[in-house]
Amino acid sequence: MKIIIINGPNLNLLGQRQPEIYGYESFEDYLVRLRTMFGDIQLTYFQSNIEGEIINKIHDWSKNCDGIILNAGGYSHTSVAIHDAIKAISTPVVEVHLSNIFAREEFRHHSLTGAACIGSISGFGLKSYELALQFFVQKED
Repeated sequence: MKIIIINGPNLNLLGQRQPEIYGYESFEDYLVRLRTMFGDIQLTYFQSNIEGEIINKIHDWSKNCDGIILNAGGYSHTSVAIHDAIKAISTPVVEVHLSNIFAREEFRHHSLTGAACIGSISGFGLKSYELALQFFVQKED
């Protein structure tokens, strides 16, 4: 099984940016653990602060993978274009958020991208990615 994790803006700063919300571990360090936990999955990772690059990656990888895990960061609440990119593909996309978006500022309570995904996981820190991967594994069974 092939899964790509796509992270959006500012997620390259995990472990440094607002650790009281996002934790103290970098995503690269966490990715090593994820690959160990899910050794049977070919796991690819991409991060960009640029909306168009995220859209291009969704388009490109939808042809080459079994699922996409997307944390579009702030674009989750603003990007009709990423929403449309998800709707344009048949590959299942699971949205993840590290924080509970419903316990934060009101503008974060609505996710444009999440509405296009098959599901959304929010509020479990980095474990949100693990939960999304578990969904894809169980979906295959």
